[in-house]
Amino acid sequence: MNELTNAKNWNPLFKLGGLTALLMAAIIIVQAVLFIVAPPPYEGSALDWFMLFQNNTLIGLIDFEFLMIVYVILSIPTTLALCVLLGRTSPSFIAVYLALSLVGVISFIAARPVFEMLALSAKYAASTTEAQRAAYLASGETALAAFHGTAFHVSYVLGSISGLIVSLVMLKTDVFSKTTAYLRIASSIFDFGLYIPMVGLFISLFSVFFLLAWDILIARRLFQLASNKE
Repeated sequence: MNELTNAKNWNPLFKLGGLTALLMAAIIIVQAVLFIVAPPPYEGSALDWFMLFQNNTLIGLIDFEFLMIVYVILSIPTTLALCVLLGRTSPSFIAVYLALSLVGVISFIAARPVFEMLALSAKYAASTTEAQRAAYLASGETALAAFHGTAFHVSYVLGSISGLIVSLVMLKTDVFSKTTAYLRIASSIFDFGLYIPMVGLFISLFSVFFLLAWDILIARRLFQLASNKE
């Protein structure tokens, strides 16, 4: 277990990575529940989103995936902990994994202009002329285009590919269980279901369950390693 012997000085990072992985699992649960209770108007217009923000700001923020922005930021310490543990096994692939993960984080944040949408909603509500309202609606449609646009798909695809990479490296070591690796592989594979016509969104939802289980197992293992418990 050379990876673990040489990584003991990283225990604070393992604890942080375990905590953030646990918080990520909690975010998935909260986001899923709220999506069921208060479904977001994904197929709606900017006006639909403006009305949602005005009726319930908190629900509007969550439906516009503010919590998922928190999720990808929290993923950074967990990603770094995995890089420390797996870097010696396959330094080249882990370097690629780290790069793709960070680009994915930045792209996702760019694809979720949640506070811009909130501000536009407030300005729309305060507008006194049709010209002002039309301008804010146009800006809102631009924000929605970003929500569904290139940055989102870049983050989505890179996240799936990086998940495959780190899982394949995991299979070469005994630091993490094979179950942990296979869960992330399954999540990445189902991710690509999004691009299947008609049923893509339904198929991709299965990836969330695998990702939730993966986050929990990763958190548990990092806490074990931080406590030097094999």
